[in-house]
Amino acid sequence: MTQEIILAFAAFAFVSSITPGPNNLMLMSSGANFGFKMTVPHLMGVVVGFAIMIELVGLGVMQLFNAFPVTYDILKVVSIVYLLYLAYKIATATPSESKDISEKSKPFSFMQAALFQWVNPKAWTMALTAVSVYAPEQNLLTVTIISVIFAVVGFPCVVSWIVLGQKIQAILKQPSHMQKFNWAMAGLLIISIVPAL
Repeated sequence: MTQEIILAFAAFAFVSSITPGPNNLMLMSSGANFGFKMTVPHLMGVVVGFAIMIELVGLGVMQLFNAFPVTYDILKVVSIVYLLYLAYKIATATPSESKDISEKSKPFSFMQAALFQWVNPKAWTMALTAVSVYAPEQNLLTVTIISVIFAVVGFPCVVSWIVLGQKIQAILKQPSHMQKFNWAMAGLLIISIVPAL
């Protein structure tokens, strides 16, 4: 990859990583509900999981979609159903200060966040675009460079969404305010599905 292509791709990685989408909305919600420290596993799962996803897409998954287009349609349906389920979980989450935190209100673990990338429509769009535009030859070195750039550029982007959620936490001390925030985040998550439709 030339320096110009790397810079162009870094710009693409920044714009696609900083803009709202399921990952960022869920990280902001987690930051508001649980704080930064408890959201770190979720954060790392997003960054590492997406980097692995790019590697696998670039080294074979894309050919699967080309050979069997119906697999992409199945993935889209599964993704939308799962995002609707997550929107419900966010809408019904309880603040971390609650004395009886239930299983449903725990933040994502590293593995949950990493696996979530495979049912995240925005992540699929980003990965497929990155590989098809910036690594059309799909060789290991180029795909690895792309995944590393995405991780390096994307990390501060997703951190900013957690920090935003944490800052909002101070405003949402009352349970009724937190509940309204969670409902708003759930609504935005549902809206983020629209492009996939």
